[in-house]
Amino acid sequence: MGIVKPRANEMIEAPQVRLISEEGKQLGILKVEEALKIAQESGLDLVEVAPQANPPVCRLMEYGKYCYELEQKQKASRKRQCTTVVKEMKMRPKIDIHDYVTKKKYIEKFLEHGNKVKITIMFRGREMAHTDLGRDLLNRLTKDLEELATVESEPNLDGRNMCMVLSPVSEKDRKR
Repeated sequence: MGIVKPRANEMIEAPQVRLISEEGKQLGILKVEEALKIAQESGLDLVEVAPQANPPVCRLMEYGKYCYELEQKQKASRKRQCTTVVKEMKMRPKIDIHDYVTKKKYIEKFLEHGNKVKITIMFRGREMAHTDLGRDLLNRLTKDLEELATVESEPNLDGRNMCMVLSPVSEKDRKR
């Protein structure tokens, strides 16, 4: 999972390169040998910064420092990445009030940790004739959690299960 290091000095395969100085000035299109000579005279490396260009763009710089900065940028972007986790809570339409409160507390904990929650109401046998009980339960849950969550997908019946997805409300929206 390491970074792909850019080619430098003798590793550059193109016959000609567009050379950029350390300050960022364009020095024109030169043969690789001439560009290497200029790099050696200035005590820097010739680093290929845009290999896909025609001719490839090379810059005079310290190769080790450039690789270090690339690595730091990649670490910072990985740190800012956010992964969303979907937790699932299953219920029955004839759930007791105590069980409902317990499951609601777990859902609140999941939402406070920033996870999405999929709530599934499972119907068995004759309960399929009363899907409105499941919809009422999900609506009650939505109302109870309205300051913590928003409904991402409305309750819908999928076979013998009715599902709904709640996503957490951001901190700044919660304070309003």
